[in-house]
Amino acid sequence: MAHPDFAAGPEFDDPEVAPRKAVPLDAYTHGHHESVLRSHTWRTVDNSAAYLAPELKPGMTLLDVGCGPGTITVDLARRVSPGRVVGIDASAQIIIYAEGLAVDEAVHNASFRVGNVYALDFDDASFDIVHAHQVVQHLSDPVAAMREIRRVLKPGGLFAARDVDYGGVAIYPALPGLEKWMETYRDVHFWNGGDPDAGRALKAWARRAGFASVAASASIWCFATDAEREWWGESWAVRATESSFAAHAIESGVADLAELRDIAAAWRTWVHDPDGWFAMPHGEILART
Repeated sequence: MAHPDFAAGPEFDDPEVAPRKAVPLDAYTHGHHESVLRSHTWRTVDNSAAYLAPELKPGMTLLDVGCGPGTITVDLARRVSPGRVVGIDASAQIIIYAEGLAVDEAVHNASFRVGNVYALDFDDASFDIVHAHQVVQHLSDPVAAMREIRRVLKPGGLFAARDVDYGGVAIYPALPGLEKWMETYRDVHFWNGGDPDAGRALKAWARRAGFASVAASASIWCFATDAEREWWGESWAVRATESSFAAHAIESGVADLAELRDIAAAWRTWVHDPDGWFAMPHGEILART
């Protein structure tokens, strides 16, 4: 996932939540290093938005918030064609990548632009569906963002969101370096203003944002085969020392370079262990206006 633009936004006025004077500048924990894109470009509707698939119909208009490299967006566009799909992200660099993907895949009903989830550049009631995959976990004010999403949905429109819950992640074997990875990741994520356990709170946040009905579900990613461990574990081994995650860990004082190298080594140990197993649960919501 790539993050929305949090430089400016509305004040947080939910009476159930402590007010803020301004929306803070949230930072995206992962960044867009090649090791991150290696994971993000794997994502499709089937492996990342299956809960939404039955709702997709030809001719629908859809907004994909935090579209990242666009693989899910392009897949969504195929399924609602000839309907219009727009992907937005804060990163101009990743928008260029997504535009190139749509051209390469000959998907002509998808467009991409830089955007801000707290101030969407669309009229009221513009879309049948707004989709957000692995976005809400990076927001400091998720309810404020969901209210803005609700504004651009048509009456009866659908907000579909899926986010990981790191509090439920399970890893085998229990290597000390991977325990340190989890501790470090959670601390960095909180330091950047997000919530690594967002999956479990999606329903509550959507209800606070004023959605009329919210259906909640859950699904899981599991990496256990030799090929899956190589792909996922090597990606994180590189992320641990070379991505924005590493920079944020050092800047925040959560970990130093030696500790990050130990984390990378632990991931590679896990990759080569035929008993290695990793499970990542996700919360999902289908929220209607």
